Amino acid sequence: MKPLTVIDSRTAVLPFENIDTDRIIPARFLTTTERRGLGRHAFNDWRYLEDGRDNPDFVLNQPQAAGCEILVAGHNFGCGSSREHAPWALLDFGIKAVISSEIADIFRSNALKNGLLAIVLPETEHARLMQHPGQRLHIDIQTGNIQTADGRNIHFELDGFARHCLLNGVDQLGYLLQHRQQINDYEQKRDICA
Repeated sequence: MKPLTVIDSRTAVLPFENIDTDRIIPARFLTTTERRGLGRHAFNDWRYLEDGRDNPDFVLNQPQAAGCEILVAGHNFGCGSSREHAPWALLDFGIKAVISSEIADIFRSNALKNGLLAIVLPETEHARLMQHPGQRLHIDIQTGNIQTADGRNIHFELDGFARHCLLNGVDQLGYLLQHRQQINDYEQKRDICA
């Protein structure tokens, strides 16, 4: 994973509630443990028509969504079954942050463990973002603040461990490896005392 300190991007708004992990990436694409390439299947059944062509009505296929790294989604994003493929698909698609008024706990945990910033905002702040697709946001992971194009600052909560991992570009194993010397020292001390 690459360190994630700030995200400065326009938003794409997906105005649907209860977007489950099967909608994010359908189960038929879960035949791999490779992260690369899953982005082409993100929101597959919305993004493509039956004949395989892009669906011009889908928000993320429209020209104004090109290059957007921040997805603002409806309430209860990422509900449904637990699958790490969902955040992998979003990351491979180019999404670095998902913002909603509610994000399913398991999805949020999987997202943060894999380098996808998952932000839960109060209903009023979320509603403002939903009403203004395409606005530029500056997200500072260190301070936990979002600055809007009109100069407003919105604070978001992020636990310290997730913040550390995002800022340092490490997952749980990478975090443990950062403390290898302390672990070795503890193990040696324990062996002496035993």
